[in-house]
Amino acid sequence: MSVIVKNLTKTYGTQNAVNNISFEAKKGEILGFLGPNGAGKTTTMKMITCFIPQTLGSINVCGFDVEKDTIQVRKRIGYLPEHNPLYLEMYVKEYLLFIAGLHKMKNKSEAVENMIERTGLTLERHKLIGSLSKGYRQRVGLAQAMLHDPEVLILDEPTSGLDPNQLIEIRNLIRDLGKEKTVVFSSHIMQEVQVLCDKVIILNNGNMVANDSIDVLQDNIIKEKQISVEFSKDVIVKKLKNCAEISSVNKLGNAKYLIKTNSKKDIRPDIFKFAVKENVVLLEMFSKSSSIEDVFQEVTK
Repeated sequence: MSVIVKNLTKTYGTQNAVNNISFEAKKGEILGFLGPNGAGKTTTMKMITCFIPQTLGSINVCGFDVEKDTIQVRKRIGYLPEHNPLYLEMYVKEYLLFIAGLHKMKNKSEAVENMIERTGLTLERHKLIGSLSKGYRQRVGLAQAMLHDPEVLILDEPTSGLDPNQLIEIRNLIRDLGKEKTVVFSSHIMQEVQVLCDKVIILNNGNMVANDSIDVLQDNIIKEKQISVEFSKDVIVKKLKNCAEISSVNKLGNAKYLIKTNSKKDIRPDIFKFAVKENVVLLEMFSKSSSIEDVFQEVTK
């Protein structure tokens, strides 16, 4: 296991910013951290990266305890904080060479050149960091986090400020990194989490309210299924509702209906039989799958 968190608690005065959470993040896995503002995501990441101490519980990174082996833990972690701290008066390449020196890396120039190319900073390499756009500053932050080839990457809002093209590039980069490293990242972009993550943890008011793969969370938390149907002509809503275990039917217009059901069985065959019985043509029928956004709203509302 790359990151093992057990009974982790962080208390400020009388308030628990993080309240007794436990989880594991494995090598080759991308773990998404979700939660409303103030839920405890950033606090948890800061404890994993040794920036702040925990009040209770334990954190183990690559076999090292964050309290007893702080230096060993930091060597194995790449960290991009939510508010990306950079030396704005330094040039991009100069800054990355400085970071490489802090890590006491061999072949610093070669490593920096590779990282500049990998994060799409080739044209900006000789520019002052202070003159870069927010998106490119975020790339510099990602570059410094990955420069020393850490086993674990902790990324707090890594795609903040990126334009759509940059989003795709950085997402692909994170996906590639997730094949060989442990990646823990937080995001408010639900589609991003849906696309990238193997597992998701959702925090709310410091408590962990969900921890599993997206598919499992959707099946276990979202009980109500939705089916969209379109007939060749309007049907009687009451008859449609009575043809199966249907909780509600909403007419969308033009012989289109949104059907909701809590039944565990597939009710589509019943809807097909209804169409035959009513002598109408079933033009379209498909299940509307729930999203991670639906799960998020359900467990944090």
